[in-house]
Amino acid sequence: MTVGRVRPVGDAAVLVEVEGVDPDDVWRRVRALDRAFVDAEGVVEVCPGLVNLLVHFDPLVTDHAEIAETLRSVDLSRAPSVTPRDHVVDVTYGGSAGPDLGAVARAAGLDVDDVVRRHVAASYRVMMYGFAPGYAYLGGVPTELQLPRKETAVRDVPAGSVIIANDQCLVTTLTMPTGWWVIGRSSTPILTPHDNRPARFDVGDRVRFRAVMP
Repeated sequence: MTVGRVRPVGDAAVLVEVEGVDPDDVWRRVRALDRAFVDAEGVVEVCPGLVNLLVHFDPLVTDHAEIAETLRSVDLSRAPSVTPRDHVVDVTYGGSAGPDLGAVARAAGLDVDDVVRRHVAASYRVMMYGFAPGYAYLGGVPTELQLPRKETAVRDVPAGSVIIANDQCLVTTLTMPTGWWVIGRSSTPILTPHDNRPARFDVGDRVRFRAVMP
């Protein structure tokens, strides 16, 4: 099992784009490549995405060509396995904590309580980090709750907001604008920047949401 196209990025990084038709299979191969490559000589950091992997290296130890050759030689079928961790995230749904919950319910043709039940019943998987510190993109939003992003972003969405768009969910870690639908707010810390392990999740971990009273 081989990787896809490899190209240099800047002075000290290489991007490998994993090819395939099935998005889940592509993501699994990205994760396997991440695990197989993390201890390679000269590698500073490996950053998995949904369909690609960015490898930062020390240019005093190795170079683009050597990293690319190592990537192409990796046997993904022999990558070490990693047991994902399970997490529970508490959420207060609706009201000022989730101002878009009613709009999501109307768009889905459901009651507000049905939206909450379906969101809580689903199992989510951490697909990648991106956009802002601690922004863990979770795949697994139920089909009936999948809405496209809003046409216009909303400013000053509070940190801890639980937001959904298309098939993904996210718990924000900063007060920022977003075009995603805000259905609740969580008190569970997702990013603790002063800890040795600042991000609560690892890519591949499983997440479930639990409804709590305000």
